[in-house]
Amino acid sequence: MRQTRIPCVIMRGGSSRGPYFLASDLPADVATRDAVLLAAMGSPHQLQVDGIGGANTLTSKVAIISPSAEADVDVDYLFAQVDIGKALVDTRPNCGNMLAGVGPFALEAGLLPATGDETLVRIRNKNTGALVEALIQTPGGEVTYDGTAEIPGVNGTAAPIMLRFRQVAGAKTGRLFPTGLRSDVIDGVEVSLVDCAMPMMILRAADLGISAEAAPAEIDGDKALLARIEAIRMEAGRRMGFGDVTDSVVPKVGLVGPTDGADFAVRYLTPHAVHKALAVTGAICLAAAAKCPGTTVHSVSKPVGDIATIRHPGGVIEVPIAMNGAEDVAWAGMLRTARRIMEGTLLVPGRVWAGDKPMALAAE
Repeated sequence: MRQTRIPCVIMRGGSSRGPYFLASDLPADVATRDAVLLAAMGSPHQLQVDGIGGANTLTSKVAIISPSAEADVDVDYLFAQVDIGKALVDTRPNCGNMLAGVGPFALEAGLLPATGDETLVRIRNKNTGALVEALIQTPGGEVTYDGTAEIPGVNGTAAPIMLRFRQVAGAKTGRLFPTGLRSDVIDGVEVSLVDCAMPMMILRAADLGISAEAAPAEIDGDKALLARIEAIRMEAGRRMGFGDVTDSVVPKVGLVGPTDGADFAVRYLTPHAVHKALAVTGAICLAAAAKCPGTTVHSVSKPVGDIATIRHPGGVIEVPIAMNGAEDVAWAGMLRTARRIMEGTLLVPGRVWAGDKPMALAAE
């Protein structure tokens, strides 16, 4: 059986990992593209044994990059979450961790030139429409991955990548609080439904009888708890305007509570398992909510200043954030790192895609 060859780079972006593609190397048709991504990752299969997926939601992610047609934007970035157990590719959410690899990938792919020892890459996220500025270390005009920056959830050190997210409030729904309320009640539980970088449903962990600092395995192993959270999430998705979210990873779920050594603690569900650390976009959403009185996060958090500190299973993450009025975010920042791991050719069965001439990345 003939196989189709597709250029591919595998990168770690933040605390996630996955293949990075040029949009021009993938099918233009969305259904065919998704079939290619499923075959590439080896889904649906719990081990993803017939592909390059890592059998975990953090390693079953894809980044698709193309030059941008916008005058003040360098590249477009489309994120895809490939389901492990279902034949499902979700492009509704963004991923700030995979985004950390977009700038280095774009530079090394020749989509824009390095501009000195540091290069600013302006990225349009096609999932949400948000604009992100990434400052990449390019000493001597070349991308470097070596450095002394550390981030929770990743071993060792690497070159810092500074991300600054703009246009993130209401990116999916048009409002920071899609229902017009800072807290709603669903199934007798108070929740905050927030749309900022990542649409989220945020609950106080104590209201569900657990701790926001519980071990991820403890939450993942409580099937009754997960079923209750999912039932609440279904209604949250409807209220946020997403309709039936059974086959979507948005809204994500945050279980929050007080902690020592940070403003608050969270266990972040993706949404059916606990993240081993914390998604960048989720951290931004949580930080914005913590700045707003009346939310579930604000009720358990210490006062948040210019930098929100959030404790998660991998450590403490810092989110510099600036508000623009009561219910808008001027910008939010994040320190990430990335590493180019492998480059070469990915093979997918010819029956999935025969390799017809693809087109540039289109907005979803």
